[in-house]
Amino acid sequence: MAGLVSRFDEIIERRQTGAVKWDSRKEVFGTEDVLPLWVADMDFACPPEVVDAIVKKAQHPVYGYPKQPVELFEAIQGWLKRRFDAEVPKEWLGTIPGVVPGIRMAVETFTKPGDKIVIQTPVYPPFYSSVEDLGRHLIKNPLKENDGYYTMDFEDLERKIDAKTKMLILCHPHNPIGRVWTKEELMQLAEICRKHGVIIVSDEIHSDLVYEKGAHTPFYTLPEELSQQSISFIAGSKTFNLAGLFSSIVISNNTKILDEFKSTSAKFGLNSINLFGLEAMIAAYTHGDTWLDELLEYLKGNADYISNFLKTRIPEIKMRVPEATYLGWLDFRALNLSGQALRDFVIKEARLGLNDGDSFGVEGQGFQRINFACPRSILEEAMERLEAAVKKLQS
Repeated sequence: MAGLVSRFDEIIERRQTGAVKWDSRKEVFGTEDVLPLWVADMDFACPPEVVDAIVKKAQHPVYGYPKQPVELFEAIQGWLKRRFDAEVPKEWLGTIPGVVPGIRMAVETFTKPGDKIVIQTPVYPPFYSSVEDLGRHLIKNPLKENDGYYTMDFEDLERKIDAKTKMLILCHPHNPIGRVWTKEELMQLAEICRKHGVIIVSDEIHSDLVYEKGAHTPFYTLPEELSQQSISFIAGSKTFNLAGLFSSIVISNNTKILDEFKSTSAKFGLNSINLFGLEAMIAAYTHGDTWLDELLEYLKGNADYISNFLKTRIPEIKMRVPEATYLGWLDFRALNLSGQALRDFVIKEARLGLNDGDSFGVEGQGFQRINFACPRSILEEAMERLEAAVKKLQS
């Protein structure tokens, strides 16, 4: 255990490696003098078994078209059984280069221009663009907040659904607020959507990054009458830090829905995934359990560190420890800074590169999202910078 934890403490140089998080600081923040804690990838090395598998594949000098080996689906089935006690037949599974492309393909497959699609805000920005770029009407069902804790507003959802409402895109677990929706919440949501004929697209990319074991209920494991009108997406990209390999999995227990999705994906040339992504997913989903357990312990420690630091040294800024993800939702509202003033404060005074809350919707005004998937020493530096900036602001 100690060896694995020390590996997460290791500083791995990512500057000048083409990493968006580090090498796009000038374009995104106007300066390179910020600690980048924004883009949702980790500053940790991925599991050694994944590196070994990719290196072994790379040593074969022919990188031709790959078939999708049975070992891939067996690895995924084994993972879902071990982590979620979910029995998933191979017939429920498919591949897609990414979760965002998957969401867009679902929008294209199951709705038409002019249809209404519901999202629950504040939420991951590509949810907005996946609807609006394709000519659908965006319907916001804002989450209810109470002292940093968010819940679904079912009454508002019922009011807003009409005959034109065809889809709800669910963030499960939720980014940026870090909620793990309970089975009861999911069943209530599913019942509303079933009653109105609304298909649910469940983005479960963060489902492995849940701190309470057994807390996550995959949408496709709900009772069949509630889950049949749904399609879900998972990936190793967040779990094992494989985002650059562009490989994800689609799941549905409704073969008609899955077949229609696969047909649309093929039409747009998105029915294949990366050669090295295949190898990485097989290795990660086969051998990644212990590595992930240790990672979750480290990430939870980072989240607790931020929360405790803020409570004791910067009480003006709040962060509820998330139930999942390595993303913290920092509440700056007590500083009474407007949108641009808050951005300037974080970038120019605290010298931190965070995600602006406004990008998640108007409900994110006054917030910033922090990615704490980094060595603790980097996080300590970030919190000290933030503390110094707040003291300067108040002096």
